[in-house]
Amino acid sequence: MARNRADSMANGLPEDEPCYVISIAARLVGMHQQTLRYYERAGLVTPRRTEGNIRMYSNQDIQRIRQAQRLIDELGVNLAGVDIILRMGEQLRVLQDELERIRRELDRVRATRLPAPYEGSL
Repeated sequence: MARNRADSMANGLPEDEPCYVISIAARLVGMHQQTLRYYERAGLVTPRRTEGNIRMYSNQDIQRIRQAQRLIDELGVNLAGVDIILRMGEQLRVLQDELERIRRELDRVRATRLPAPYEGSL
């Protein structure tokens, strides 16, 4: 995921910027367009839509599809299991980000506090 983030930012696009129509997205992940539509109906991916209702996939969508492919092909996970695993992964990332934010805040507070008095000096 970090490699993709660096790649998409190097291209000047945010990771979640929709930039691929379904035919290109299908080619990028090596699957049929109908499979992408099926993944969408199953809730595994939610491409954005243009005003003309054309599906547009982001680099983030492509990575999510690739994760789903690996879970299905390599581990034999069914679609319901893939959905649960991907959602749990997202929740874990959100919690890790929150933990990191709290740690930074704690470090900031610790840096501004005076040290505790030495017990032996009383």
